[in-house]
Amino acid sequence: MKAIGYKTAGPITAPDALIEFESASPELQPHDLLVEVRGISVNPVDVKVRASQTPDSGTKIIGYDAAGVVRQIGSEVSRFKVGDEVFYAGDITRPGTNAEFHAVDERIVGIKPSSLGFAEAAGFPLTSITAWELLFDSLAVEEGAGEGESLLVMGGAGGVGSILIQLAKKLTGLTVIATASRPETIQWVDKMGADHVINHRESLGEQLKTLSLQPRYVASLTGTDGHFPAIIELIQPRGHVAFIDDPQTLDINAGKPKALNFSWEFMFARSMFQTDDMEVQHQLLNRVSQMIDDGTLISTVNNNLGKISVETLKQAHTEQESGRAIGKNVLDGFH
Repeated sequence: MKAIGYKTAGPITAPDALIEFESASPELQPHDLLVEVRGISVNPVDVKVRASQTPDSGTKIIGYDAAGVVRQIGSEVSRFKVGDEVFYAGDITRPGTNAEFHAVDERIVGIKPSSLGFAEAAGFPLTSITAWELLFDSLAVEEGAGEGESLLVMGGAGGVGSILIQLAKKLTGLTVIATASRPETIQWVDKMGADHVINHRESLGEQLKTLSLQPRYVASLTGTDGHFPAIIELIQPRGHVAFIDDPQTLDINAGKPKALNFSWEFMFARSMFQTDDMEVQHQLLNRVSQMIDDGTLISTVNNNLGKISVETLKQAHTEQESGRAIGKNVLDGFH
């Protein structure tokens, strides 16, 4: 099968940052689906892995989000059949989705939204799982709860922020404040449904005072290193902060006087450690799929870069690395 990967970690500008090559088709484990990949999307994790993790041997295939058609099933598969259209975010410990065919555990796969094409559907899984787990697991907000409380989303125009705003607005009573700093990102988070938009390049505390809001919850999706002191200052006592980025250092002692809670969200944890509740991701993806099809959720895809190739994938990585990506960039499969 055709695949795109890399041999040496490094910058996307390197001539061999990504290469196309022939690879053996994946072998299936008992719970696996063999999926013909029809659409993918690019996330920050794709960029981080490619830039920093040199393969132990050979060429590493990355790519996590995918949508496609089930072509073969493992011996213990019970949730899907050959011909089903699916979408999923994959497993960081296994070969990725930048290939014609991909093996994935059925317990982390959902039925593709019927109202979306494959590429657009591929823009949802990783960010949807991350946002869902952050909101309902990490921050422990209950569906239908949160009336009279507010959630601050740091970096609301990114992929996770775009879906987190929608989930919080549609499934909880929380008031959602999102940060954005450019006219186009402000317009985007407004489209996603944020109640208020504030500028993360200006004093967060002062802007929240003007709104007469003190968030109980903060989702710090990007730039935690720089924003952490402001978050400690603006959050309610006994509030909760959840992170998804990789701050170099984080002195959480500053949160003790307010008795704050801190959580990390990492959507690959369940598949990486084969947790007993892996199937939660199958269930929530099916729920997201239904919410897309009934119009409750709107697309967070902002750009389709065309069929997957070394050139289009390099473009997607470059845009992701720029820090200025809005929503999601997606690509069609090889065919």
